[in-house]
Amino acid sequence: MQEQLAEIAKNARSEINAAQTEEDLKKAQVRYLGKKGEITTVLRGMGKLSPEERPVIGSLANQIRDEITTLLKEREENLRQEARKRQMEADRVDVTLPGRPVAQGFLHPLTQVIEEICDIFLGMGFSIAEGPEVETDYYNFEALNLPKDHPARDMQDSFYFQPEMLLRTHTSPMQVRTMEKVAPQVPVRIIAPGKVYRRDDDATHSPMFHQIEGLAIDYDISLADLKGTLLSFARQMFGPKQQVRLRPSFFPFTEPSAEVDIACVICEGSGCNVCKHTGWIEILGSGMVHPKVLAMSGYDPEEHTGYAFGMGIERIAMLKYGVNDLRLFFQNDLRMLRQFR
Repeated sequence: MQEQLAEIAKNARSEINAAQTEEDLKKAQVRYLGKKGEITTVLRGMGKLSPEERPVIGSLANQIRDEITTLLKEREENLRQEARKRQMEADRVDVTLPGRPVAQGFLHPLTQVIEEICDIFLGMGFSIAEGPEVETDYYNFEALNLPKDHPARDMQDSFYFQPEMLLRTHTSPMQVRTMEKVAPQVPVRIIAPGKVYRRDDDATHSPMFHQIEGLAIDYDISLADLKGTLLSFARQMFGPKQQVRLRPSFFPFTEPSAEVDIACVICEGSGCNVCKHTGWIEILGSGMVHPKVLAMSGYDPEEHTGYAFGMGIERIAMLKYGVNDLRLFFQNDLRMLRQFR
C-alpha cells in the first residue's frame, strides 16, 4: 500500500504541474481528494491492514493529501498570475505608435465677427449691454417712437407670442432699457449685440440673424461724432484706407437719420457688379437719437444729445469674408465653416 500511495503522489504532482486551467485543477482535485478519489479509496482499504501498519499508512496518506492540497493551491495561484500577465500584455499600449488626432473645435465665423466688432467698440470706450430676446411691444416699438399705427412697423411685425409680447426685431430695446436705468446720467456709451427675428428668408436675409446696435448720449454730441466713430470702426474692420459716407434716410427713432456706406471692399471704390458700379456698399443705419425717444427714456432733449447706429453682423461678415449667400452661415456645412478656422 505504501507503493500505491507513492505512485498516487507521483501522478498527482505530474498532473497538477501540467494543469493549464482551473478546470484541469478541479478534475485533479476530484481524482485524488474527492469522495471517490484515490486517496479516499486507499483509506477505506485500511481495514485489511494489521494494527501495526494502520498508523503508518494513515499518517502517510494524510501527508500526501496535505501535499496535494498545497500543490493545488499553489498551481491555482500561478495560473491566475499567468492569466493576469497575459491580460496586461494584451492591454498594453504601444507608446511608440503615432497618436490619434483629436478634432478641435473653432469659433463660428459670425461669432468671430461679433467678438471683433465688440473689441473695436470696447477700445473706443463703449460697454456691452445684453437683454431679453422675448420683448414687450413697448420696448420693441413704442419706446422707440413707433406707435401701434406707425407704417414703419409693417416691415418688423412678426413672431408674436401674445398681443404685447414678441421676439425682438432689433436690439434697439436695450438702448431704451439702458437709458431708463441710468437717466439722466451721462455719458452713456453702449453696444448691444444679440439675435433678432424678422419675417425674412432669402440670399441676403434670414428669419433669425444677429445685430449690434450702438448708443452714445452726452452733452453736445453731434453728427460729426457719429461719423468719426463709424469711420474709426470701418478702418479697424476693413482696412486703414477705408472711407465712409452718410446718405439721408428715415428711421422713427433717430432725427436726422442716415444710411452709412463704405467704399466697396471688392473694387476699393472704383465700381464693380457687387457695388452696382457705385463704388459704395451700405453696411448700417444710424442717426441722432430722436428728442422724443430721449424724453420718453428720462433725458432732457434740450440738454442732452446722442447718436445711435445698428448693423447686421451677417452683412459685415459677408463683406469681410466674401460670402455671397447669407444662408451659408446657418447650413452647418463644415466645408464652408472650416475655411474660417
